[in-house]
Amino acid sequence: MQQPEFRRTLAEAASRVEACLDALLPRPAGAEERIAAAMRHAALGPGKRLRAFLTIAAAALFGVPEPRALRAAAAVECLHAYSLVHDDLPCMDDDDLRRGLPTVHVAWDEATAVLAGDALHSLAFAILADPATHPEGAVRAELCRALADAAGVGGMVGGQAIDIAAACAPQPLDLAAITRLQQLKTGALIRFAAEAGAILAAAPAGARAALGAYAGAMGLAFQIHDDILDVTGEESVAGKRLAKDAAAGKATFVGLLGLDGARAHAAALVDEAIAALAGFGPAADPLRAAARFAIARSA
Repeated sequence: MQQPEFRRTLAEAASRVEACLDALLPRPAGAEERIAAAMRHAALGPGKRLRAFLTIAAAALFGVPEPRALRAAAAVECLHAYSLVHDDLPCMDDDDLRRGLPTVHVAWDEATAVLAGDALHSLAFAILADPATHPEGAVRAELCRALADAAGVGGMVGGQAIDIAAACAPQPLDLAAITRLQQLKTGALIRFAAEAGAILAAAPAGARAALGAYAGAMGLAFQIHDDILDVTGEESVAGKRLAKDAAAGKATFVGLLGLDGARAHAAALVDEAIAALAGFGPAADPLRAAARFAIARSA
């Protein structure tokens, strides 16, 4: 699959996921309406929906009905949106722009942002636990367990904690430490997104492990490319502030490896990700294209 075709496929999948999200996000009246509006702002803002795409494409390998895959993908997007809302807060990364729009705490206020993030986190698990996502309770339970692992101290929260602690450390993180940070903060949810397709299908452990290996390598390549774009990109395209980590003295892959070294490392990881899909044959071509897209995108 060539990149122009993949970008069309990604955009079409994003449209289907956004329609699913639109239906699942609450629309209450009264005092709760403010939180619901902030949730919708965070979850429905412009985005690639790459994590959601991984869930859909992985589920397709096993013939999972797309309505189930879309619900799991929507849950991934809710969890991702929650993490962005909280990461953008002044007490965390202190960002005022996300996906080209004001961050939630800027558009509303900090308290609303905290509550909207909390509600999106809860909604992700409510979606996965609903029988509409899968008729078998054991499958729904495993989806919830795996997402909890990806979101918690062994995943996104742990990675963010390392990131915050590093800001006060006497020395910047070395390559091994920043790799672990990003495997948790960014990579854990990307890994869950791909594995969710196998969970929905109750696929053999080997198939799930292969998707996990693919997503682990692809997720790290994605983050390295983010570091590259932080140096070489344009804010108007990225939809967020750039060069912030370097200005704060944080370690980045580019800072540790240089631009050429970071590009080479990301390319090697993409090759590793693609190799992990060897057992799936041509059916995994959309996932292979997604890995290549991870280091070819401009935002």
